[in-house]
Amino acid sequence: MSDIDDIIAGGGIVFRKAKEPASNNGKVKTKAKKKKYITGAHGSGSARQKAKYREARANRKHK
Repeated sequence: MSDIDDIIAGGGIVFRKAKEPASNNGKVKTKAKKKKYITGAHGSGSARQKAKYREARANRKHK
């Protein structure tokens, strides 16, 4: 109950302006969308494995 009393006695609640959303100037936000990560070229075994699966899935469409 003291929180409510502090708000009332202290002048109320201060509302600030909302932050503006960050402009997305065509930048890639995650590693998963970068070319080297997609192709598995940066050396990660996990990325190479995922690239292999992506390639196989892409090749299934082009019979």
